[in-house]
Amino acid sequence: MNLMGENTKQDWLYFNNTFYLMSSTMKSWKDSREDCLQRNADLVVINSREEQDFIMRWHIESWIGLSIRGTEGNWEWVDGTSITLSYWEVGEPNRYKQEEDCVEVGNNNWADVSCNDLNLWICEKKASPTAPIEAVGP
Repeated sequence: MNLMGENTKQDWLYFNNTFYLMSSTMKSWKDSREDCLQRNADLVVINSREEQDFIMRWHIESWIGLSIRGTEGNWEWVDGTSITLSYWEVGEPNRYKQEEDCVEVGNNNWADVSCNDLNLWICEKKASPTAPIEAVGP
């Protein structure tokens, strides 16, 4: 079964019907998102405590798909949904100098930081079978 199409050669991890890729280089939030999009994925959208815990297994500060978007100044995920649950670090978000419009995960919680900072990032891609499932066994 080929769930990832052309991306099977990369180091994607599977969890709860979704594939995740942790970058090995550092980029700005915008450039990180572009990298994910080129892989037919996007920056991770955290939808549950289980997903947050899974992401935290890396123990590495990295971009997630949450930022302040539009003129309203509201936190929004890359898929266009509003934030409904959050795991902010104490004292966050603080929008220091009104320059911290993107979010990194690290130390078990989230922090708002400048989108121009260089950081690792996590891509997310929903699993969708592209080939028939074949039985494996004797």
